[in-house]
Amino acid sequence: MFISVLDLFKIGIGPSSSHTMGPMVAAGAFAERIREHLAEHPGLQGLSLRCVLKGSLAYTGKGHATDRAVLLGLHGYTPRGVADEDLDALVSRLKEATVIPVGDRNPVGFVAERDIVFDRGEPLPEHPNGLVFELRDRDGKVVLGETYFSIGGGFVHTLSEIHRLVAPLRLDSAEQYPFGFDSARSMLEMADASGLSIAAMKRANELAVMDEAALDEGLDAIWQAMARCVEQGLAAEGTLPGGLNLPRRARGLAEQLRAEPDKATLNDWLCAYAMAVNEENAAGHRVVTAPTNGAAGVIPAVLYHFVTHEGGTLALVRDFLLTAAAIGGLIKHRSSISGAEVGCQGEVGSAAAMAAAGLCAVRGGTPSQIENAAEIALEHHLGMTCDPVAGLVQVPCIERNGFGAIKAHTAAALALRGSGRHFMPLDNCIAAMKQTGQEMSSKFKETSLGGLAVSITEC
Repeated sequence: MFISVLDLFKIGIGPSSSHTMGPMVAAGAFAERIREHLAEHPGLQGLSLRCVLKGSLAYTGKGHATDRAVLLGLHGYTPRGVADEDLDALVSRLKEATVIPVGDRNPVGFVAERDIVFDRGEPLPEHPNGLVFELRDRDGKVVLGETYFSIGGGFVHTLSEIHRLVAPLRLDSAEQYPFGFDSARSMLEMADASGLSIAAMKRANELAVMDEAALDEGLDAIWQAMARCVEQGLAAEGTLPGGLNLPRRARGLAEQLRAEPDKATLNDWLCAYAMAVNEENAAGHRVVTAPTNGAAGVIPAVLYHFVTHEGGTLALVRDFLLTAAAIGGLIKHRSSISGAEVGCQGEVGSAAAMAAAGLCAVRGGTPSQIENAAEIALEHHLGMTCDPVAGLVQVPCIERNGFGAIKAHTAAALALRGSGRHFMPLDNCIAAMKQTGQEMSSKFKETSLGGLAVSITEC
């Protein structure tokens, strides 16, 4: 099993990896399919395009800017490419267009307000985050269609692909990689046999598909984007978009901590850093999927604190990210990181497990202690629902990232105090998360139909 660290951590925009970044990627992919089709059938005229959002994308797509993402993707924009754009102005301009840019001789009609459909009927059986694209001729006949699934963390697969996937992931043969672990147990066995750290094994796997310079450049870019997001969030003020009229709090919190450093606790700083990131995410700004946007603040908060308060080096930052990615890959392979699939235990819970593992590693933890740290953090997020108020990644998401960072830090500390031997293996905890997610009502899986999302009293 192999998922690259550079795939798990993606630089893009908020507010959601599954509801914003994934649909943008899917729309871009279908636009390319249209170009290829028109090149093969140059005589087609009177064409129009329709996109139907299914399941969770239909229920919370407005709050997660899914319609904006589809519009951007169809016009050739990517999550990373628009990270520094004035998105409000760009989207406003694109909404005035009546065709998408896929060929001058074969204009394809598309009006976002009319042709993006939020279908709140039955979700597609394969996954709750479905997008159905249809290219139609002047008679309404579908001449080209494709169904995509945004499975969390910005990963996207087609209908034909998802039936061939596991977890659902496209898996490469383990023989291609020197340490092809597909479970925490096999990971620990390989670490014991080789004498290598988890970060070293993960690095060796990455170097099977890229050179060391490319890997380190990618890792450094991820860290720089994370740090920049923390710092921009700490500097920003104002009200978050979306209608809840929530004021940003990270800057004020950080100013209080700097004014009275003797009263500032570890928990205070972790919350400030995590909330800074997730306020940036809620504003639709640049973030890193870690492993998702909804959980984007946990790992940066723990890592930023390690660097700025504990003197962490760039070499240790790379080891942190590699270790975290090894754990995140296991969780994605054996369960899910999608809130629409397993609730927030798969988002903030996974992020906390990854952050705990990374911190334990850079503080000198053994592979067994690292596995223990990940298990502790994940265990104490089991059953956590995804019930965003108004379909926005704000309440309870922003504060929840702060608590996830605190749990990650605590888990790493507990694991380092132990020998690495513990009762509940990480593999079993991941299995419990998957079962819990499967049995969780869809009301609590990113549909905003239950929990906090329906517990607001109108005054």
